[in-house]
Amino acid sequence: MPELGVDLPKTSAYVMKQLDEMGVEYESGVGLEHAIVAVIKGKEEGKTVALRADMDALPVKETTGLDFQFAGDRMHACGHDAHTAQLLGAVKAIKELEGEFKGTVKFLFQPAEEISAGAEPMVKAGVLKNPDVDYIIGLHDGNISPDMEPGRFAISTGAMMACLDRFTLKVIGKGSHGAYPHQSHDTLVIASLIVVGIQEIIAREIDPVEPGVITLGKFHAGSTYNVIPGEAEIEGTLRAVTQETRDYLAKRIGEVAEGIAKTYKATVEYDYLGGAPPVINDHEVATRVHDSIAKVLGEDRVDYMERPVMGGEDFAYYLEQVPGCFIFMSNPLPIDGTVYPHHNPKFALNEANFKDALAAFLQITFDLLEA
Repeated sequence: MPELGVDLPKTSAYVMKQLDEMGVEYESGVGLEHAIVAVIKGKEEGKTVALRADMDALPVKETTGLDFQFAGDRMHACGHDAHTAQLLGAVKAIKELEGEFKGTVKFLFQPAEEISAGAEPMVKAGVLKNPDVDYIIGLHDGNISPDMEPGRFAISTGAMMACLDRFTLKVIGKGSHGAYPHQSHDTLVIASLIVVGIQEIIAREIDPVEPGVITLGKFHAGSTYNVIPGEAEIEGTLRAVTQETRDYLAKRIGEVAEGIAKTYKATVEYDYLGGAPPVINDHEVATRVHDSIAKVLGEDRVDYMERPVMGGEDFAYYLEQVPGCFIFMSNPLPIDGTVYPHHNPKFALNEANFKDALAAFLQITFDLLEA
């Protein structure tokens, strides 16, 4: 049953039931009520590797027509049900081998990835401690890119994904009747100029080869056709893959908006809400991950990414604390002959490839334990 955000009672209950049946130790409520951390210890002490899966769904009504389609207004349109299933598969396999390896494996079942509210509280609650995690691995499968063949894996040895920051701008001017614009400080016009001006930051202030995105997705002003509004609100997202660019864009959005507003006798309230940082893989770990996947599935199944993607992931919070690697696996299932993107009502995954995700998890884990 798809569940949203931090509130995953049925999902977490199912995961705990599976762990109980496998005889695996775990702790629930770590940082969040429905977060779960399972632990399997090998035959003797050694390094600690953590594997993470997200569990939350999206407020999307599914229209795949598949046998297991959910009837409500929620859907696993980003594959988190698959991630959870794959991680449970890894738990089962590693539990069966616990007498054959040195070290410890932690399994992090995380809520609230879709709202970037899951990883950070779990980190603050100590999921990477006791014992201290040496390496952390995460995997995301789905329709990663039209250029990526199904069944292939991709990783980056550095920047993998962008930050996913959010901001709001409230323009405060002076309203008037539409027949008397000279009596107003027209916030609709001023906000429109701010929208255009902010895009010039990317076009003229950021190195063309440095990834950066500012998208303004929400604009609200006024309530009727013949009244000039006294306020206007804009909401948008900022994406960057370096902290330097992230900080610069965050600063300049406010400066540009305030400058334009002042020019037209208005003021602006800028609220930079932040978000998850960029996903930055550790170079050494990513290289080992590449080699592990190639070892178990073949050299032709894994590639190094030429550039990062501008989507974001709160897995970044783990990578700020310990070396690790986030992995993509192309695994789409066409519906009516079409492959649909993530967050689409017809998004689907090919379950036949789940075994490859499991094989990758296992090879990576045991290679890192021996590193």
